[in-house]
Amino acid sequence: MSQGSKVGVMRASPAGGPAGRAKTARKRLTILGATGSIGSSTLDLIAHRPDAFEIVALTAQSNVAALAKAARQTNAHLAVIGDPTLYDELKTLLAGTATRAAAGPAAIVAAAAEPADCVLAAIVGAAGLEPTFEAVRQGRRLALANKECLVSAGEVFMSAVALAGTELLPVDSEHSAALQVLAGAEPESIETIVLTASGGPFRTWDTARLARATPEEALRHPNWSMGAKITIDSATLMNKSLELIEAYHLFPVRADQLGIVVHPQSIVHCLVSFADGSVLAQLSAPDMRTPIALALSWPRRMSTPTRRLDLIALGSLTFEAPDETRFPALRLGREALSVGGTAPAVLNAANEIAVEAFLKRTIGFCAIAEVAAACLEAASARGLTGSAMRLTDILAVDAEARRLAQSLLSRYV
Repeated sequence: MSQGSKVGVMRASPAGGPAGRAKTARKRLTILGATGSIGSSTLDLIAHRPDAFEIVALTAQSNVAALAKAARQTNAHLAVIGDPTLYDELKTLLAGTATRAAAGPAAIVAAAAEPADCVLAAIVGAAGLEPTFEAVRQGRRLALANKECLVSAGEVFMSAVALAGTELLPVDSEHSAALQVLAGAEPESIETIVLTASGGPFRTWDTARLARATPEEALRHPNWSMGAKITIDSATLMNKSLELIEAYHLFPVRADQLGIVVHPQSIVHCLVSFADGSVLAQLSAPDMRTPIALALSWPRRMSTPTRRLDLIALGSLTFEAPDETRFPALRLGREALSVGGTAPAVLNAANEIAVEAFLKRTIGFCAIAEVAAACLEAASARGLTGSAMRLTDILAVDAEARRLAQSLLSRYV
């Protein structure tokens, strides 16, 4: 895989793709996961620039009303609902429009293969793996918001990106920031890439209080509006462990060149230290529409309705060292990278099972990281963390890790 690129220092070189299209051409866009947090933010951006985008396909898993509404508002060519039992309802809601309706997991994968200039992959969880891989195979621009592709299937995924010549642009605010800061840099000039963490709603809580944390408290993120799963990950700081793994695959650095700093204001999203002693950072208000807009318009920038920074009003920006004692999930990403192979896939699957159990009040907040760590250890002992050559290998490990994590939950009730 290439160690550099024309638009930024990425492990796989972006192709020319949509950036070379005429300025007046409407960009053909598919949104996988159109009714989730990222999808909704993307639709909001499109609503402000209706003449700039032609919507090829929209998908959702079960929110059929929101999907049909979005398809009507954007005149989408295709709307796909993942739950096949909702097909008739989708057809009814789209009656009188030119939008085609389809349903089922295979139809979502097919939607990813529809001719488009850009596919925004925002399906949460392992369910997003197959359609995102299908989008990669088309050799187009992929705006990636699905963590599992890089966390669970990093090496396989990046090999597929390189093979297809796909233009990969990250949507995570931290990785989008790194892409911008690294643009034009030589790989050998990079010393460290530091991702920032807000610290979540429990940044100042002691261990005893954390043990009593409720789902309602964990879902009250101080800065970001996100889906439930990623909001819980932000509370445990597991999201930073997963983002370290993503950054390892995206950028030409070793694991020991990646760091985390707690930054409560969520204004600075990434800092990069260079060989000459310079440190460059990217700043913006905590609003996912900013990195989404960049992924859609790169290397140009499109206007967004986001809040503009007023540094004087902010007064100060603060930074703290991360606390792995109170937030042990912070170290699990590095441990998974150290084990190698499919260990990150095991970690991701176990975390999903543990987060779901916490939201159902089956286990406590602190048990989320404990379940993930125990599953990673048990999977390694059972030989589940070997190398993977294909997506099917990753999916098999993911399924087995989920079963293993489920079996471990009773220890932490």
